[in-house]
Amino acid sequence: MEIILYLSVALIAIAFLVLVIYISKTLKSLQGTLTSVSNTLTGLEKQLDGVTTETTVLLQKTNALADDIQQKSERLNSVVEAVKDVGTTVSQFNGTLKNITNTVDQQVEESKEKISQIVQWSNIFLELKDKWQARKQSKAEGSTEERQKVRAH
Repeated sequence: MEIILYLSVALIAIAFLVLVIYISKTLKSLQGTLTSVSNTLTGLEKQLDGVTTETTVLLQKTNALADDIQQKSERLNSVVEAVKDVGTTVSQFNGTLKNITNTVDQQVEESKEKISQIVQWSNIFLELKDKWQARKQSKAEGSTEERQKVRAH
């Protein structure tokens, strides 16, 4: 029986040796896989650093662009306000001009009769002036004829 005991212990030792060999192969395979995963993670880390750097630069440019747009928007708002003020001024000027035109039209309408009388009196005055000048000229011609007759005698 001792032999069976030795054989059993030897068989257990061989089985344990086979188990250790398979576990060793599995662990070596697992080590290769973990090394590959580690290398992949290192590559991903480098790529992530690059992406992070590019994202930071892009974010800075975006912030600068947003600031620029904000400044230009504020300047544009002042231009829009100025144009609005010009429009209001022009509108008020047009209203004032309409009021003046209406007032002038009303005064002209009210003064039509007076203007008509002034025109008539002006025509009469011009006719009298023409007649007076004609009379003055005829007197001057008459006195020139008398002078010529006096000289002729």
